[in-house]
Amino acid sequence: MGPMRILRTPEERFNGLPGFPYEPRYADVPVPDGDGTLRMAYVEAGPSDGPVVLCLHGEPSWSFLYRHVMRVLADAGLRVVAPDLVGFGRSDKPADIDDHTYARHIEWTRALVFDALDLRDVTLVGQDWGGLIGLRLVTAHPDRFARVVAANTGLPTGDFRMPDTWLRFRESVRKAPEFDVARSVASGCRTDLADEVRAAYDAPFPDESYKAGPRAMPGLVPADPDDPEAQPNRDAWDVLRAWDKPFLVAFSDKDPITGGMAPVFKQAIPGAQGIEHPTIEGAGHFLQEDAGERLGQAIAAFVRS
Repeated sequence: MGPMRILRTPEERFNGLPGFPYEPRYADVPVPDGDGTLRMAYVEAGPSDGPVVLCLHGEPSWSFLYRHVMRVLADAGLRVVAPDLVGFGRSDKPADIDDHTYARHIEWTRALVFDALDLRDVTLVGQDWGGLIGLRLVTAHPDRFARVVAANTGLPTGDFRMPDTWLRFRESVRKAPEFDVARSVASGCRTDLADEVRAAYDAPFPDESYKAGPRAMPGLVPADPDDPEAQPNRDAWDVLRAWDKPFLVAFSDKDPITGGMAPVFKQAIPGAQGIEHPTIEGAGHFLQEDAGERLGQAIAAFVRS
C-alpha cells in the first residue's frame, strides 16, 4: 500500500454552528505503520483544573453531538474534553475505507487523550462507537480512569447476533451510492432536528469522498466470533467483570440498537452495583441530541457523588 491519502475538511464548512461556540483545538497523532501524522480535533469546556470528563462520540456524528451535555458539565465545574474521531468532525479523514480499523481507532484516540493531552482521573462517557473505543481504553489503561458512563453503547464480541435494525443499517451504509449523514443521525433521534443542526452533522463531509470513516465503521463492529477484534473485546470483558470503580449505565428507553446492553452492563460489572442508574426517557439512540441536558445532569451528579 502507498502512503495514506488524507483529506481535511475546509474550516469554513463549520461556520455558524448552532449552540457550539467552542474553539477547535488540534493535536497530531501518528499514522499507523507509516510515516507522518494525522491531525485530530477536539473541543474543551469548563475549568481547566476541574475533574476531567472525556466524551467520545460514535457513528456518524462528531463532538457537536455533545454540545448540550458540555454546557451542563462545564456549569457544574467539570472539564469536558470532546474529541472528533479520525474520519469525523474536524479531524483528518483517511480517504480509503481500508485505512480504518477498530485497532487503529483505539490507538488514534489513545494517542490523543494520553500522549497529547495526558488526561488522568478521567470519567469516560462513551456512546455508540465512543463506548466500543472508550471501553477498550478503560480496560487497557485502568489507572487513567476514575469512573465510566456507558450511554447507549456496547462492547460486542460477535458471540451474539446484532439487532436486525443494526444489520439493516450496516447493509445500507455498505451499498448506498450516497450516505446521507444528517438523515442517519436524525433517524436515531426522537426529536426533530432543526435544519441548521442537520447542516452541522453534514458539515464535516463536503462530498462522498470524505465519508470513508462513516462508511467503514459499521463493518468494523465485531459481528461474528472470528472478527479480528472479537477476542480482544472478550479479553476486555474479563477486565470489566472485575472493574470495581464506579460504572454508570445511562441508557435511553428508545434505542433499538443498544438497548439490550443496559442490563448486561448493570449485572456484569462490580462497579455498577449499588448505583442508581438513570433511564433517560423519551430519547433515541442519540440521547445527547434528544436529552442532552438530562444526560449532562446525570453525569455531573455521578462525578460529584
